[in-house]
Amino acid sequence: MTRFYSETEVVALIDELTPPRLQTYLRAHIVRPVPTPAGPGYREADLARLQLLCDLSDSYDLPEDTLRMVMSLIDQLNTARGDMRALMQAVAAEPDEVRIRIHHSVRHSRG
Repeated sequence: MTRFYSETEVVALIDELTPPRLQTYLRAHIVRPVPTPAGPGYREADLARLQLLCDLSDSYDLPEDTLRMVMSLIDQLNTARGDMRALMQAVAAEPDEVRIRIHHSVRHSRG
């Protein structure tokens, strides 16, 4: 069962996060809590995302639109990594001759 955290809990758990800062991230649609009967619910992944947002904001003083772009790039990278992991598992399940042919094809396409 997924654990959801309230806004109050999230602000208490992340030292650098304040209610106004959280509202800024919500308005910018950088973080999207899940609707729950008790109100907006934040998952563990949201907490990690909020911590990263605070770190980026504090370290680099990034404006909202830049934070949104950086987080979008991070999301794309994470998706690509997941796709690559799934592709590698699929290739690993193939017979040796298929894996060798794929390996040669990849090396050839790299130039």
